[in-house]
Amino acid sequence: MRELITPLSKMLSSREISSVELTEKYISAIENENQKYNAYVSTTFDKALENAKLADEMIAKGTATALTGIPMTLKDNICSDGDLTTCCSKILRGFRPYYDSTVWSKLKAQGAVMLGKTNMDEFAMGSTSETSCYGAPLNPRNTNHVTGGSSGGGASAVAANLAPYALGSDTGGSVRQPASFCGIVGLKPTYGAVSRYGLIAYGSSLDQIGVLAQSVKDTAIVFDTISGVDANDQTSVDFDFGNIADTLDNTDVKGLKIGIAKEYFENINEEMKAAILDAVKLYEANGAEIIDISLPVLKQALPVYYIIACAEASSNLGRYDGIRYGYRPESYNDVEEMILRTRTEGFGDEVKRRIMLGTYVLSSGYYDAYYKKACLLRENLISDFDEIFNTCDILIAPTAPNTAFPLNYSGASPVDMYLSDIATVPINITGVPAISVPIKNDSNGLPIGMQIIGKKFSEKTILKAAYFYEKTAEDMVGNVEGGVQLGL
Repeated sequence: MRELITPLSKMLSSREISSVELTEKYISAIENENQKYNAYVSTTFDKALENAKLADEMIAKGTATALTGIPMTLKDNICSDGDLTTCCSKILRGFRPYYDSTVWSKLKAQGAVMLGKTNMDEFAMGSTSETSCYGAPLNPRNTNHVTGGSSGGGASAVAANLAPYALGSDTGGSVRQPASFCGIVGLKPTYGAVSRYGLIAYGSSLDQIGVLAQSVKDTAIVFDTISGVDANDQTSVDFDFGNIADTLDNTDVKGLKIGIAKEYFENINEEMKAAILDAVKLYEANGAEIIDISLPVLKQALPVYYIIACAEASSNLGRYDGIRYGYRPESYNDVEEMILRTRTEGFGDEVKRRIMLGTYVLSSGYYDAYYKKACLLRENLISDFDEIFNTCDILIAPTAPNTAFPLNYSGASPVDMYLSDIATVPINITGVPAISVPIKNDSNGLPIGMQIIGKKFSEKTILKAAYFYEKTAEDMVGNVEGGVQLGL
């Protein structure tokens, strides 16, 4: 995989290219190729060119940073003042926030240039991005296959060279799984490491904004910028990560203790299992210690996740009633009918399914049997993960049990789709960080992702481990032709 941010920053600082010129290249590529991938659902080209001019002024004044003047994109559930932000749902048709999310405020202050909003599963509920009201984004590795979800549009844009990096959200794997399917890097930070202010909520105790990029160093540079405590988000944590990107070149895995949990490798494709275990051998050959462990509690993760996530979704999505903003039916007899029709017509099938599941597990007579029990089991998961990280530094596992599904996969029921999250949801339940890195393509030419998991606030450890693999292993994934090609 190739680094983009550092080389582009050097080109900008040396005046080999201006931010306006670079932005125009990306705009042209999006105009020419987005219809092929459906990665972007709205664009902000006029604002992008204005921000690019400001970035060029920062460069001229010598106040530029690593991200100054470099284009990027936001998932369609991350707010930016005055820009369409619809969560790819009919119910938020025409919604324009009046404030910036904290992550975009931080990036904008560094001179970042936003190209637009990217496609996603409706309200981030899905594993293929096919629940989007704008239609599914397509996988640049093979457009007959899905991108993964729910941050599929951002993954598609980055893989297709239509953006150097993207911000997504990860509630149960929604950054890491699309990264795996599209053959790029995806980081889900520790819960609380990055402010959620301005992220339209799905599951508030699970949601985390993450990074999609073509390389580990690019991912680290963006994380360094967006992480940190925020007074607008009381769940954010004041933790000093330092400047992780600057430490990556000194990476050494000698003595690193890597846990391999057998439960993570059950019921996954044998070709994927062999590829990941081969990658583990590379670490071992360079001095890492491999520790076989057992995490039987992983088998409880999926039901725990879907009970808690749906319960929180039921509560969070109760605000969409047609009264204050978003979709409203043209005719109705009274307020009750208006709310009923708003939700019936505005929400898609998957969102309705999860709202109803969440309402059920929170209802009288079922709360103790489902939601309360799920919360208790969550504590067991957190405790078991804490204990594991007393014996190893990181875990290595598959990112997903399969490579990218075909579009409109007829063999998958909703439960089959939920099972595709089995390797990623434990990370959100426990609040720990994880990164997906591409390791090779399968026999069908589709990327395989490897997941590196750490204890809370160990982003430096997992990024260094991922960077080691990226720099040491042969690149067997390759890059997609098309989009913006700068010969880097």
